[in-house]
Amino acid sequence: MHAFLIAFGIIFVAELGDKSQLMALAFASRYKALPILIGITIATAVVHLFSVGLGAVVGVALPTKAISVVAGLAFLGFAAWTIRGDSLDEGDEAKAAITTRSVVIAAAGAFFLAELGDKTMLATVTLATKEGLFGTWLGSTMGMVAADGLAIVAGKQLGARLQQRTIKFGAAAAFLVFGVILLAEGLR
Repeated sequence: MHAFLIAFGIIFVAELGDKSQLMALAFASRYKALPILIGITIATAVVHLFSVGLGAVVGVALPTKAISVVAGLAFLGFAAWTIRGDSLDEGDEAKAAITTRSVVIAAAGAFFLAELGDKTMLATVTLATKEGLFGTWLGSTMGMVAADGLAIVAGKQLGARLQQRTIKFGAAAAFLVFGVILLAEGLR
């Protein structure tokens, strides 16, 4: 329980204002909240499981430069995808099911890449070197999902008040900025 509480608190606070929280806000302004939350939870659980394992086994830093370059390129792709937009008819239930699955996959992929080498991942690695492994994994995962859940709520509010065109270009700009920042970090 101690490891859970420490990990939850540290990761929740570390995630506030982080790029992945802003990404959750951008996703939520365009898509339904539940698929985004599912994608975030899947990606976070996998990344933090890896982080805990790494912290338990080796406790060393990851090659974050190469990971940042790959993540940056992926974010540029997400920016282009956002500008291109969806061509799905909302009245078609079969296509709506594909949209939900696509949003889960897109959110999981984006968050997985964003978290590789991120401060929350590195914090989880560090915590796992000192605290209980299961508690660290569960606490860090839940802390991140809780912080990103707040961003989803904020994104839903923005989505209800802004024009779709504004949301589309705002989200694309956010992905573009994150992509450039990650590429810069990786190429430094």
